[in-house]
Amino acid sequence: MLLSIQTQDQRITYAGCLTQVCFVIVFALLEKFFLGVMSYDCSVAICHPLRYRVIMNPCLCVLLIMISLLISIFHGLLHSLMVLRLSFCVDLEIPHFFCDFAQVVKLACSDTLVENILIYVSSCIFVGVPLSGIIFSYIHIISSVLRMPSSEGKHKAFSTCGSPLSVVSLFYGTGFGVYISFAVTESTRKSAVASVMYTLVPQMLNPFVYSLRNRDMKEVLRKLTGMMTSLL
Repeated sequence: MLLSIQTQDQRITYAGCLTQVCFVIVFALLEKFFLGVMSYDCSVAICHPLRYRVIMNPCLCVLLIMISLLISIFHGLLHSLMVLRLSFCVDLEIPHFFCDFAQVVKLACSDTLVENILIYVSSCIFVGVPLSGIIFSYIHIISSVLRMPSSEGKHKAFSTCGSPLSVVSLFYGTGFGVYISFAVTESTRKSAVASVMYTLVPQMLNPFVYSLRNRDMKEVLRKLTGMMTSLL
């Protein structure tokens, strides 16, 4: 996207588009898995604090990362190979700012029944499974926090999982917004704008959200808010 803005050239080669499809799928799925792992990490830290280092040992962390990475790469390559079997007409125009798998499939001149089935099945599995794990983990966290006797303990627990929960809300909130916009409107421009919210905004806000746990960052934010309030 940045390259297209700088060069004012929106063309992309077939190989480049196929590569982009693969990388978009790999990193999108990898983020879903990582958010699920982070929610499990938070649930262990809050619900089993004394056993945290035993449960979340380095071997388990590496194993979870490697499994997430391998599944994401396999999933991305599978979709890319499915695109290879399709035939396309000449001078195609993708109504998007990147090569989205669903948009590329729509432009195919050959039968796309298998690809469409793959889209729906993979969406149900690779969106539903991590999201179910996240929901289960946070339900477990909330139930454990509510049983804590002290308000200080509750505040500390919520501050521990506040940043991951914010990132999950940003990622899945904008993602569901994209799918709703696809279902409600046929406007390709609105779909592209919604996809910007899904692919760029959560990632750009991640460093800011995670840094909110830093004391220096909180102090700077407090001063900045005070300055803006005084100016108004």
